[in-house]
Amino acid sequence: QVQLVESGGGLVQPGGSLRLSCAASGVASNADVMGWYRLAPGKQRELVATITRGGDTNYRYSLKGRFTISRDNAKNTVYLQMSSLKPEDTAVYYCNTRNPGNYWGQGTQVTVSS
Repeated sequence: QVQLVESGGGLVQPGGSLRLSCAASGVASNADVMGWYRLAPGKQRELVATITRGGDTNYRYSLKGRFTISRDNAKNTVYLQMSSLKPEDTAVYYCNTRNPGNYWGQGTQVTVSS
């Protein structure tokens, strides 16, 4: 059974920080690639960042420098540290794992507002 459990979303003021976590179990715990995507109202789902088991990272270019993805292979967990948050970062953030399979978490809401 595959399970991706996300946590860490919430309401934060502009300029603030949040850290998202996603713990994988089942076959997803063997994923080569773990990452984060987001879906904002009225927009298409977009890549935020991915990281391989070996630590290679890939970021949405516009988020580089504010967002940092990391991974603890022993805990089968991927993290997303978000800083200097802006209202346009408001979205539902989804955890994703690939290879093997392609699995999605249930999503966690991040709202950036004063």
